[in-house]
Amino acid sequence: MFETIVAPTDGSPHAEKALADAIELAADQGATVHVISVADSGPFGNIRLPGETARPADAIRDRAQEFVDEAISSAESAGVDVTGAVLDGPPPSTILDYARDVNADLIVMGSRGRGGLHRAAVGSIADHVIRFGEFRVLVVDADDEPIEDV
Repeated sequence: MFETIVAPTDGSPHAEKALADAIELAADQGATVHVISVADSGPFGNIRLPGETARPADAIRDRAQEFVDEAISSAESAGVDVTGAVLDGPPPSTILDYARDVNADLIVMGSRGRGGLHRAAVGSIADHVIRFGEFRVLVVDADDEPIEDV
């Protein structure tokens, strides 16, 4: 049923739970998981504070790579085919563009991430992906209790 699953991550508990579900689903379906993290530094990514040698965008990109590397390791440990990428741009459209590029069958993502007040004002990434994408989307909440077999 599913061959290509895109799993965006920002390292939040919701994204981690979604990633675990994506890996489990991929193992069951024989699918490939594409783990992506969008290094969104916003308008201040290239500004350096006095005494700072690194740009905030570099630190954000490095952290995003850590999320992807950890996810790849988890998927490989589960015997799942996996690939990963750190992407730049606005997260909602970047996720959708990537999913289109790889002909994704499913996007598995957390219900909330690390967006804070900005995301509350602008709207959630998951909401944008659901509304403007043409993909099946599985939205995972880290607080959800597992569903027992009936």
